[in-house]
Amino acid sequence: MISDIVNAISGVFAFLTTPVSWVIVQFHKVFGAVFGPDTGWAWGLSIVSLVVLIRICLIPLFVKQIKATRNMQLLQPQMKAIQERYKNDKQRQSEEMMKLYKETGTNPLSSCLPILVQSPFFFALYHTLSGIADNKKIGVIDQSLLDSAQKAHIFGAPLAAKFTDSASEIAKMGASLTDVRVVTAIMIVLMSASQFYTQRQLMTKNVDLTVKTPFMQQQKMLMYVFPLIFLFMGINFPVGVLVYWLTTNVWTMGQQMYVISRNPTPGSKAQAKMLEGLQKHVITHSATRTKRERNIVKGIVAKGRDRNEQERKFINGLSKAGLAAQADGTVVKSSTVTEVLDEDGTPAGTPKRQQPKRQSKSQRQTGVGAVPGAKPETSSPAKPSLEKKAQPQDATPAAKQTGAKPAGSNGRSKAKSGQRKGQQRSQSSSKK
Repeated sequence: MISDIVNAISGVFAFLTTPVSWVIVQFHKVFGAVFGPDTGWAWGLSIVSLVVLIRICLIPLFVKQIKATRNMQLLQPQMKAIQERYKNDKQRQSEEMMKLYKETGTNPLSSCLPILVQSPFFFALYHTLSGIADNKKIGVIDQSLLDSAQKAHIFGAPLAAKFTDSASEIAKMGASLTDVRVVTAIMIVLMSASQFYTQRQLMTKNVDLTVKTPFMQQQKMLMYVFPLIFLFMGINFPVGVLVYWLTTNVWTMGQQMYVISRNPTPGSKAQAKMLEGLQKHVITHSATRTKRERNIVKGIVAKGRDRNEQERKFINGLSKAGLAAQADGTVVKSSTVTEVLDEDGTPAGTPKRQQPKRQSKSQRQTGVGAVPGAKPETSSPAKPSLEKKAQPQDATPAAKQTGAKPAGSNGRSKAKSGQRKGQQRSQSSSKK
């Protein structure tokens, strides 16, 4: 079923068969003169060269993809604000996100553009190799080139053989079923693994993980979806198509590694690693030696207090080494230490406001553990025995003269704050 779908799609892009086959034939002439016209090296390297040519032509599109990705990163704070505002209304949240994309001219699907643009060439190559397997002239490939391509084997597997071919079909191409299955299985696994690693590298190293956005969810989905697509569809691809797609995956992986190392996303692990290496280099030479280094330092200085954690660490490291970053991107020696910022953006060494330690109820009553010089919450009670000795012995409380009970039950006076509850000593020595 999958094979029928692929054949149907390939028929849609059959108009590209002629230019694709013409490019392969031109490269075959070059490599055929070196390795021999009927070898797998000549035809395999011709397909690899086709990939390289297509990817070079797609470099402007790749640059556009990088700019769109950067725009998505710049929108992260606004996306986070929308998520917090409409966290209980997913529909309104999606509407506001789409409105933001429209206002800023950002397309969240831009990361898929290189794959979408390559697809027509991919299916055109599939259509060409299928014609070779069926012994049909296709595009500019005449009978002599058709015979040469059918003789070409890559590690024992014919150029047009597939994993799902039967033993009789493979025998017609002069190969064994075991060789074809082993070679195609290895190439399918490598193709899926390279696609997974490329997406995982983007997610783990070049994304600001402090903000969760639909863009990150999209990238995470692609990280698992595309390898599975290649894994299940790869068994229906000829060996030549597997060579094509494995080559383009390796190219994408290398191209992405270069971009991440040279221009990482702010706030990502890749930026932290890049700034750490740049800091060591600048401190060693006490200067920024290249235009790229000056541009990086210039951009960090221009941010001021809006720097992220990695950028603050970079500026603080230079300051501790006695260096000062200038607005033009240069670094000069400084006799005074420049302002060092903490992670919250405040100058280092600024006293932090601390909450007073909460005391227990007994400490508040007795004054134990109070801060020296601070006014206690409750004044310590005076000693009743010393105060009441100064009173006349015949001074009897009004309550006792009238026979009324004082406030409280059982005639006991209510304990004042800070005094022990219980029966009090008699105030008059005459009533013993």
